[in-house]
Amino acid sequence: MSHDLETNRSLGRRMLLGAGAVLAAGSAVPAMAGTAAAGTNGGVKVPRPDSPLPIIPVPAQVKATEALAPLPDARLWYWDTGGSGAPLIFLHPGTGSSESWPYQQPYFAKKGYRVIAYSRRGHFKSDAGPADRTGTEAEDLRLLLDHLRVDRFHGVGVAAGGGTLLDFALSHPERVRTMTLCGSLTGLVEPDYQATLKRLRPEGFYNMSADFIELGPTYRAANPEGVQQWLDIHHRASHTDVSQPYENRPLWPDLERLTIPTFLAWGDGDLYSPPSVQRVLAAHLRRSESLVVNECGHQPHWERSDIFNPALLNFLRRHSR
Repeated sequence: MSHDLETNRSLGRRMLLGAGAVLAAGSAVPAMAGTAAAGTNGGVKVPRPDSPLPIIPVPAQVKATEALAPLPDARLWYWDTGGSGAPLIFLHPGTGSSESWPYQQPYFAKKGYRVIAYSRRGHFKSDAGPADRTGTEAEDLRLLLDHLRVDRFHGVGVAAGGGTLLDFALSHPERVRTMTLCGSLTGLVEPDYQATLKRLRPEGFYNMSADFIELGPTYRAANPEGVQQWLDIHHRASHTDVSQPYENRPLWPDLERLTIPTFLAWGDGDLYSPPSVQRVLAAHLRRSESLVVNECGHQPHWERSDIFNPALLNFLRRHSR
């Protein structure tokens, strides 16, 4: 283990408070932070992360197969644009479902990817399954991949979907080409990390409305129609409360052994997971790049698809093998 990574782990909760301390970790953390992510690196021009918020209508969707994937104890609803391109799988936040990706579905399908999204157990059109046999989200993903005959894939996980993706990557790193995490707290069980995350959310936090917690204030003020579309998806998303455990209980060394290229895309106004959490994760991931989008909350793929999509595309193209 490098001296830099050992030093980072010893910083404890100070890592959340001192941006300079973490980002100064050295060559062990190759990060692409802030406005460095703008430009044409990878072949596509990306707006500056501090560019003004545009009003972006939901685009027309491309044709996709929709079906239920039979698992031993449940059926998972998914859609799949098909094709011979590299599989790109989107894993939804806890407030969403397979419906959460209207800005990404046509964009990446038209770029040549086989785009897939699914609803986890208890979410939009997916079975809850037996209460006494919930399985794990990572195992459900493995079974879905096998059903779709997908060997290796690019994974994008937002919020809770990022925890699922990381858990799967720890169990099956050989199947993940790249990993994109957005605003995710992950399933890390490091005591100092968990204690600090609890301090981020005061008593009564979860009593506030979902759109206030998850969408940035600029987006909520400027785009009420977009907020309502997001809420419609949210209200359809969860029909049964299903609690599936992680397969792994990762500590910092578990992240440090991963060699999967990882893109960390965060909103600077994320109440759940501010950019300081992103910096902590970047300090323990050997192959990470980071993007912070200004005036954006917990849902950068929804609020700022004009930045998120081309930045993700450039990342995928740089790691296409």
